[in-house]
Amino acid sequence: MSEYQILTVLAAFAFFYSVLASRLERTPVSGAVVYLFVGLLCGPYGLKIIELNVDGEGLRQLAEYTLALVLFTDSANADLSVLKRVERIPVRLLLVGLPLNIAAGFGLGYLMFDHLTLFEIALLATMLAPTDAALGQAVVTNQSVPVSVRASLNVESGLNDGICVPVLLIFLALATGSTAGGEAWQLALQLPLQAIGIGALVGLVLAIAGGAAIKFSQDRGWIRGAWIQIPIVALAMFCFALAQWLGGSGFISSFVGGLTFGGLKKSREGKEELLNGAEGTGYVLSLLTWFTVGAAVFGKSLQHFDWQVLVYAVLSLTVVRILAVFLCLSGVKMRTDSKLFIGWFGPRGLASIVFIVMVIDTRLPGNSTLVAVVAGTIALSIVAHGLSAVPFAKMYARRVANRNGEL
Repeated sequence: MSEYQILTVLAAFAFFYSVLASRLERTPVSGAVVYLFVGLLCGPYGLKIIELNVDGEGLRQLAEYTLALVLFTDSANADLSVLKRVERIPVRLLLVGLPLNIAAGFGLGYLMFDHLTLFEIALLATMLAPTDAALGQAVVTNQSVPVSVRASLNVESGLNDGICVPVLLIFLALATGSTAGGEAWQLALQLPLQAIGIGALVGLVLAIAGGAAIKFSQDRGWIRGAWIQIPIVALAMFCFALAQWLGGSGFISSFVGGLTFGGLKKSREGKEELLNGAEGTGYVLSLLTWFTVGAAVFGKSLQHFDWQVLVYAVLSLTVVRILAVFLCLSGVKMRTDSKLFIGWFGPRGLASIVFIVMVIDTRLPGNSTLVAVVAGTIALSIVAHGLSAVPFAKMYARRVANRNGEL
């Protein structure tokens, strides 16, 4: 199949979607739903209009770069004054809720997939624990939702994928037998500190230096016209790549970098104009990522889709996530509907795609089941969370307004 045929289909889809995007954003149908299912429709398991020969490494890199840019721009738009008021909520979600989510996912997998090893089940639970910043944008950017809830979800989705990386690597080493039990404990202590510490430090330093450089150039009129769209994209990739190179988490670096850049007093002037260009690039990367995933991954996973996959996907998005949120927020002064709202809006997406590609490359015996479950959960999440984001946000906002803003 000609590469120009593939480019024709991609370019045509991107063009027609872009001229309708603002109108579609006012409907319950999210962009990710459209990207994914158009890719599936056009791919070899649909109408066979195109056939993408994308290897695991290429898809992983595309998903990583997209996620890094989204994390940076989302966190740069965060209000630090709000985060200071509600910091205990995301802290509990990350330090208590995330481990509970992995534990509950492991328990569910143990009951449902007796042909998987314990470490493969642990991998599955870890791959589906992080929430997706890109798919959560419809809620995080919805001004009708209380800002404290939006900020908490934003921080959670921004950091949980980076925290899960060392956990995944430990289980992956155990599943492949590449490390012994004693070495696993050493990794369990070393990797999280290394990933989080290096990632946070790199993001902090680069954001401060980069913000100062951008401000210096802006004051002298050196950043104008089309160049306004470049600095933030480059800074986000700089944070991600350097942290990964040094052995840290690029995702944490991107999030911390964006949070720092957005909070700098020097960066606030003209920040919106700079971020708008970067967000546009993020939309294009998201379109390409989900289209590629739909065409190259989801169709292939359908042949392993069965009732067990469906049940696990449904329970992972509902019972597992919501139970973990309720338990970790127990004792926090918050109404049940607020906890349910936070629990429900934990979409799975790009981080899980990155993780499953990492696992596929190791060729574990249970790979086909792992791919089917992760792909099925992501697809269900894209549809369910995409369709419910706008109506649920409006309904929840009305309930909070009726009680004078009390969560």
